[in-house]
Amino acid sequence: MHRCGVNPWQDVFARSGRMVMSREEMLACGATSRGLTAAVRFGHLIRARRDHYCLAAVGQDIAQAIRVGGRLGCISALKSYGVFGYDTSHTHVHMDRQATRLRSPKTQPEPLTPANRLGAKLHWWPLGDASAGDDYRVGLVDALAQSVRCQHPWFAIASIDNALNQHLIDEARLAEIFRLVPERYQDLRRRVDGRAEAGQETVLRMIVRAAGLECELQRWFPNLGARADMIVEGFAVLEADSRAHHDGWEAHVNDRGRDLAFAKLGYPSLRPAYQHTMHHPVLVRDALLGLVCSPRLRRA
Repeated sequence: MHRCGVNPWQDVFARSGRMVMSREEMLACGATSRGLTAAVRFGHLIRARRDHYCLAAVGQDIAQAIRVGGRLGCISALKSYGVFGYDTSHTHVHMDRQATRLRSPKTQPEPLTPANRLGAKLHWWPLGDASAGDDYRVGLVDALAQSVRCQHPWFAIASIDNALNQHLIDEARLAEIFRLVPERYQDLRRRVDGRAEAGQETVLRMIVRAAGLECELQRWFPNLGARADMIVEGFAVLEADSRAHHDGWEAHVNDRGRDLAFAKLGYPSLRPAYQHTMHHPVLVRDALLGLVCSPRLRRA
């Protein structure tokens, strides 16, 4: 059961449909105490927590959440669902109110203390549906509700926009999200728009609106056979550029070709990079105001 280079436990987890299994569940699948000890020693399994095992290839954030004594929540859970979350540098862990024997996220034998939390963010808010999700993460609705409390409002809106755009939630689930958050966050709901195709696009929309400007989303240009992410004040094209979809010379040539085509139709364009949008919104705002307020470009 522990040949080098082979992980025989992958099939066990695949058949169970689980990411984390208890010792009792592993034994019921045919494991032995000696076999489990050997699997941990040979690096096939991680004993994330007493009597809790997962594959060594499982994500670090999942292993840390289990080790602490909870499940992935908030932004970390969003990431596992493929939904935008701005800051993924910390592991967000949902904790049951009755959770005990909490451990450090990286050193399992050590009891959890403020000194060894190591960047893990613990969420103790009650869940709307504790049965949703999986053995290692909370349900998507609860994760989005947690992210509303935890993220900057613009990023929280971006996460909800992204989930809507991917059809992972509908209007009923959107309503449930806002039933789970305090009254002070209710105003965010009217700013949600599932047409945004990426988190950066939502944040750009927030920058535009905060600057007091009007924008139209996803304008279709029949002559070009293409859509613009946003048209600001009726004439300026605003596009969201991320490395994931605009990296490489061929992509840059294609983007510049779009800019030329928009300019030919009389639409100047602005294409801030992801880093500019997310880390320097004032710079993007000022550049946009400079563009749309220029007397030379102002339309009658």
